[in-house]
Amino acid sequence: MTEVPPYLSKGDTIGIVCPAGFMSFEKAEQCIQTLNSWGFKVKIGKTLGGNSANYFSGTDEERITDLQEMMDDDSVRAILCARGGYGFSRIIDQIRFKKFRKHPKWIIGFSDVTILHAHIYSNFEICTLHAPMAGAFNDGDNEYLQSLKAALTGEKTKYVIGRHPYNKEGMATGELVGGNLALLAHVVGTSSDIKTKNRILFLEDVSEYLYNIDRMLYQLKRSGKFNKLAGAIIGGFTDNKDTERPFGKLVEEIIYDVFKEFDYPISFGFPVSHEKENYALKIGLSHTLSISANKVVLQED
Repeated sequence: MTEVPPYLSKGDTIGIVCPAGFMSFEKAEQCIQTLNSWGFKVKIGKTLGGNSANYFSGTDEERITDLQEMMDDDSVRAILCARGGYGFSRIIDQIRFKKFRKHPKWIIGFSDVTILHAHIYSNFEICTLHAPMAGAFNDGDNEYLQSLKAALTGEKTKYVIGRHPYNKEGMATGELVGGNLALLAHVVGTSSDIKTKNRILFLEDVSEYLYNIDRMLYQLKRSGKFNKLAGAIIGGFTDNKDTERPFGKLVEEIIYDVFKEFDYPISFGFPVSHEKENYALKIGLSHTLSISANKVVLQED
């Protein structure tokens, strides 16, 4: 059974780090102000707005140290990754989880943070939070940011969305796993590889060529990741690109064709994505996915 970190109360501290790509401090100011308005204290890591001159928020060693200090700091109850991008695969094997395993805390983020989510769940069975990061707070208050607050403070997840023509009706119960398609394909065969049997898998991605989405889906399919799922949730696949000679299918058609042979329930168009529509999802906790003719309900058990 997956271990759930302690939920947060007013006065608790959230640490903010940039363990992958660079983000300026200015772009995170609204996030900091909002977290304060929710009643939380904020501790800023050295990698947010650091002195990096390249893509990353710091050297591998600087990013490892910053994240490690937050993970080992007893006063920090949750860690918000300010942004994703690329970089976690360079450092994941150098992070020490000994103290984190004894005293778990919420890890928050998506995109490249998918690697950290997958690693923690698959190796230690500790719940983490796939949820909006610092940049999302610049869009103003909305239901997706509120879903992050609700998740951190212990409210049970329940999301209800409308129908989609590609949905496959049914009901499934299982632990929730998933994240960014590119990163889930990237970790196959590594120590961060995800377990999917009897679980509900969610997928999303951004700015990929259609042929590459097809290829990554087949990578997971050939690895057996889709064979014994309890159910699947297809989130947003946005800003897709095509080649000069068209691939010939829309992204929804590509995904549908990969999954059509399976008989478990599948929800398309779920609000988990790189866009504003990005509900907080508790990875590792048991959920029930109910898909009927006119709606989809995802509810924490």
